[in-house]
Amino acid sequence: MSYLDNILFAILLIVGFGFFASNVKKIIRNINLGVDVDRKDNPKERWKNMAMIALGQSKMVKRPVAGILHIVVYVGFIIINIELLEIIIDGLFGTHRVFAPYLGVVYDVLIASFEILAILVLVAVIAFWIRRNVIRLKRFINSDLNGFPKSDGNYILYFEMVLMTLFLLMNASDLHLQNVPGGFSHFHKAGSFPISQFIAPVFNGMSNELVMLLSEAFWWLHIVGILIFMNYLYFSKHLHILLAFPNTYFANLKPQGQFDNLESVTKEVKLMMDPNADPFAAAPVDENAAPAKFGASDVQDLNWVQLLNAYTCTECGRCTSSCPANQTGKKLSPRKIMMDTRDRLQEVGKNIDANKGVFVPDNKTLLNDYITPEELWACTSCNACVEECPVNISPLSIIMDMRRYLVMEQSAAPMSLNAMMTNIENNAAPWQYSQQDRLNWKNEN
Repeated sequence: MSYLDNILFAILLIVGFGFFASNVKKIIRNINLGVDVDRKDNPKERWKNMAMIALGQSKMVKRPVAGILHIVVYVGFIIINIELLEIIIDGLFGTHRVFAPYLGVVYDVLIASFEILAILVLVAVIAFWIRRNVIRLKRFINSDLNGFPKSDGNYILYFEMVLMTLFLLMNASDLHLQNVPGGFSHFHKAGSFPISQFIAPVFNGMSNELVMLLSEAFWWLHIVGILIFMNYLYFSKHLHILLAFPNTYFANLKPQGQFDNLESVTKEVKLMMDPNADPFAAAPVDENAAPAKFGASDVQDLNWVQLLNAYTCTECGRCTSSCPANQTGKKLSPRKIMMDTRDRLQEVGKNIDANKGVFVPDNKTLLNDYITPEELWACTSCNACVEECPVNISPLSIIMDMRRYLVMEQSAAPMSLNAMMTNIENNAAPWQYSQQDRLNWKNEN
């Protein structure tokens, strides 16, 4: 490489990683728009969750075919990109396979393992493409994936196919030039190539200069492709590659089905139930402060873990395929709940960017504009979606917070639910009869 190439490569890295860092800052800012919640308890259990679920993929293999294919892609893609360190050094300093002289046989083993993983990733990605576009599994053709979400899944598969192919072509052309009698240019013998050795004969009959030109083209396309892929993550469901780890660490450790009480309501109830409490001795209220909202109508009312959940969702559809409401024809799709939350959060983030760091009300909310009450009330709160999610996302927590807003802020619960709550208030039971008759059932034959 000439110095001009090195400078161009450095500029490319600065732009690529700079744009990535800028988008990461936006994600962190958007997540922090949520209400604060303490998830620092029991660090030992949290680290275990992250190791088993995010790193170990323990929930993925509950569906063995998809699980094993995903592990192949996940492990292969991550490990192969270890070579990115060598590519960066070579690009900045004009070296070629800089680690080879220092690692010796270990380098040969590494390159050989990268190649085997690359072909396995290619096979797995093609299998995923067939499942999406030929077999057309039901969870990939639901209406909530219409438009960009459906294309996004395929874009990622194409990216991975191209990157793995470029990696093997880069190695094959390199191997061809390494074997030129008497040596050629800077291509010294380095590495072991169990897969690309079968591709290398394609270059037989070409001039060495043409093969070198192709080799450099494959090298540049490979690194440019990686940088484009890295920055595409911000716009894609594949943010879970990065966010699955914090998402599983900060996941709720409480038993499924246990919900948090509103602190303000809890204080009022305790005050009401305490015969010794002085209701007039309560702390003074700041009349200028905005009143606390019960439940959530927009993304700023959700807590930051729920917003992290939204960004982490991989749109795999396991939650929706296990949802009894969805399976019986209701409008509810837990996957759509997460996608809508992320879309609204992105919209709020763009509003803040456009208004110099301040959110300007846009007469939209997550409730009604994105998620309808019909969807929320279809939920049976069975936790199937939470149980099925491979990265511990909880659509149910968002559903329950939005229901809470409908009930406590708008009195907009379904008629049957309002009747039940009225009966509990008046009769101390869900049924419409007096308290004196509550135990009459025991006299029935």
